[in-house]
Amino acid sequence: MGKVDVNKKLKENNLLKTAFDFFTTKGFSKTSITDIVNQAGVAKGTFYLYFKDKYDIRNRLISHKSSQLFRNAVDALGNNTDELSFEDKIVKIVDNIINQLNANQSLLTFISKNLSWGIFKTALTSPTSNEDVNFSDVYYSMLSEAPYQFKDPEIMLFMIIELVSSTCYSAILYEDPCPISELKPHLYDSIRLIINRHKAV
Repeated sequence: MGKVDVNKKLKENNLLKTAFDFFTTKGFSKTSITDIVNQAGVAKGTFYLYFKDKYDIRNRLISHKSSQLFRNAVDALGNNTDELSFEDKIVKIVDNIINQLNANQSLLTFISKNLSWGIFKTALTSPTSNEDVNFSDVYYSMLSEAPYQFKDPEIMLFMIIELVSSTCYSAILYEDPCPISELKPHLYDSIRLIINRHKAV
């Protein structure tokens, strides 16, 4: 990568970091592009070299941050997973992501408030940088290694993600209906039930 490309990447990363800081402290709706470029120390025209609008930079951030969560979880899973069932692998990945979000509640708030399945699916299948993991590849690889077939695997993943995101938000931030540590066993039992429901007979 040449010097010009390095400088472009630095500016893009600086805009992403600045936007994330604003979105998690001031809020998305109260943050303007002017706020972002002034804090980042670049001209407004520079912003539009990298992003179409405020929604584009938000979606890129969600995609990148979501991919980072999955990358960390997959890395923690390691390579020695032959003894683990498909269900165990999914639960371990979910557990790791929950722990990351519990440790970074501003990230949980940002993702939960702005997440839609379409954006999340893009995050899973279209990594925004070389550092991000393509979770779709990981997921379908895990499916292929399972000793059974699944019906509607994308719907199964959607159900798991919706269940985890909706229940963990309240449990982590407000301990409602209980602290996340108490919720986890119930959540993981439900995930196993969803997976079993989608096993092809």
